[in-house]
Amino acid sequence: MDIKTLKSFISVAEHQSFSAAAKQLHTVQPAVSRHIAQLEESLGVSLFNRNSREVIITSAGKQLLIDGHAILEQIEAASLRVKRAEQGEIGRLRVAHMPSACLPFMAKLINRYTNHYPGVNISLYEMAVTQQLEAFKNKQIDIGFSRAMPTALSHDYSSHTIYNDQLVVVVNQKHTLANRQSVKLEELQSEAVILFNRDEAVDLFDDIIAMFKKAGFSPNIVSQPRHMQTLLTEVAAGLGVAIAPYCIRKQYSAGCHFLTIDGLNKIIPTQLHVNKSNQAATVAPFVELTIAMKQEIEQSMSE
Repeated sequence: MDIKTLKSFISVAEHQSFSAAAKQLHTVQPAVSRHIAQLEESLGVSLFNRNSREVIITSAGKQLLIDGHAILEQIEAASLRVKRAEQGEIGRLRVAHMPSACLPFMAKLINRYTNHYPGVNISLYEMAVTQQLEAFKNKQIDIGFSRAMPTALSHDYSSHTIYNDQLVVVVNQKHTLANRQSVKLEELQSEAVILFNRDEAVDLFDDIIAMFKKAGFSPNIVSQPRHMQTLLTEVAAGLGVAIAPYCIRKQYSAGCHFLTIDGLNKIIPTQLHVNKSNQAATVAPFVELTIAMKQEIEQSMSE
C-alpha cells in the first residue's frame, strides 16, 4: 500500500465515484480502477460494491477510510517534522559551559535561542575544561564553552572566540595589597598561593606556573580547589592569595580584592567549540546566534 494508492481509495470513497476521483487526482479512470484493484488484492478484501449506477463502500472500506486519513495525517506530520529537523527547528542540543566564565551571559543566550527554536530540547551542563574534552570524546555534548583547545586537538574542532579575559591576583580585602590596583608577580614570593586544580584546567595551571618561573621563583601552593567558587571562598577566608581569570569576579566574591599583574599581557580566551564531525542541525543556529551576540557578551563580561 503506497501513498498514491491510498489517496486514490480515499478519493473514490469520498466521491463514491471512480470518474470523480480521477478528476480530483488529475489522472484517468483506468489508473484509479487499477489502484483500487491492487489495494483489494493486497488486503484480500472488497472495498467497494460496484454496479452500473453507484459505488458503495463496504464495511472493510469504511474502516480503511478511517485508518487511511490517519495514515496520511501521520505522513504529513512526519514530513513536516523531518523538514523542521533539517532546519534545526526541532531536536536536541547539549551545551557545556564553565560557570565561572559564562554565568553572566549564558541564561540570556539560552533564552534567546529557545525563543527562536522552541521545539529544540536543550540541556545545560557545568563542566571544567578537562571534563568538556572527555564529554566531546564520548559524544555527550554538542557545544562547549571553554578555553582554547589543546593544539593536538584543535584541527578536529571549529572554535570561535567569544571574549578575551586576563589573569589577575585575588587577595583578601584585609591583605596588605588590598589598597592597590596592581601588583608585580615577584611580590607574591612569600605568599601562600591558591591555584585552580590542574586536573580541571591543565593549560591554565601550567601557564601560571610558567609565569612564576619567569619571575624567578616557584610559588608556595597551599591549595588546588576544583571549583572557582571554592577558590574565592578560600581567599576571602584569608587562606592565601590566588591567580585566576578575572571573570571569576562575577561569582560570589565578597571579601576579595582583584589586582592586575604588572607587565602581564597574556590573553585568556573563552571560546565556543564544536566538533567538526557533529552533524546535528541544531548546532549551526546556536553558533550563529552566539556569534551575533558576541559584542553583547563582551560588554556583559567587562562590566
